[in-house]
Amino acid sequence: MKKLVVKVNLHDDRDRSKAMQVVSGFGGIGSLSMDSKDNKLTVSGDFDPVKLVNKLRKSWHTEIVSVGAAKEDDGKKDDQVANLVKAYEAYYSSPVTYYCVPPEETPNCVIC
Repeated sequence: MKKLVVKVNLHDDRDRSKAMQVVSGFGGIGSLSMDSKDNKLTVSGDFDPVKLVNKLRKSWHTEIVSVGAAKEDDGKKDDQVANLVKAYEAYYSSPVTYYCVPPEETPNCVIC
């Protein structure tokens, strides 16, 4: 898990939404947040920071603030989500479908 903080020179809400859309399109993004006051974009997950920054630099002036390992607190959140998913699956089990074929439709069928 990596954490990348970049400062992106964005002018309006349209640029912000486009930048968020570009970043969210990358595979392995765990979380994404933007501080619009400081124009800082924080991305964490299992992704390639070099490719992400290059993609942002194609459209906006981008400065790397920090790159490093993500905190271990994110693992606790994943465990909570996994527990919620297990509880949901236990409560809402998948329905079992039975098919019944009347004997009149298959008169040539012989069971040995």
